[in-house]
Amino acid sequence: MEINVGKIVNTHGVKGEVKILTASDFASERFKPGKVLMIPFKEEKVILTIKSYRTHKNFHMVSFEGLNNINDVEKYKGLDVFQDIENKDIILDEHEYFYSDIIGCTVYDGAREIGTVKEIFETGANDVWVVQGEKEYLIPYIEDVVKSIDIDHKKIIIEPIEGLLE
Repeated sequence: MEINVGKIVNTHGVKGEVKILTASDFASERFKPGKVLMIPFKEEKVILTIKSYRTHKNFHMVSFEGLNNINDVEKYKGLDVFQDIENKDIILDEHEYFYSDIIGCTVYDGAREIGTVKEIFETGANDVWVVQGEKEYLIPYIEDVVKSIDIDHKKIIIEPIEGLLE
């Protein structure tokens, strides 16, 4: 299965490193050296092997084997990057889920439907789910708010803290 794992938002330095804004869970696993990324470029799909990975100011800094110069990577700025993944390679702890399992779930406040999870972003402290209903809500993935997750039935029950759904 091929999934979007981020977007190259800029280059960094002159040695071919790029800044990736992640769109994926488990970024440190996805961007490990030796992993392969695919970039749709013009009419083809460019396949690149990750040479190095680090984080810097909420960005994922990646360099690729054989691309050692800013001129080699500048053309990929603004493009999404994809990865062929097998989620079975990653073992989840209790209360950990793949983004692909959460996105598309319907969120309820008790019996009242709030909306559907459309996107997830990382804040450092916890993930935040973007839930689209009558309006857009930002739901923190924290124990005080998220009470149950049923992946099989695509259903999430929350107990909103004061002001969360206003």
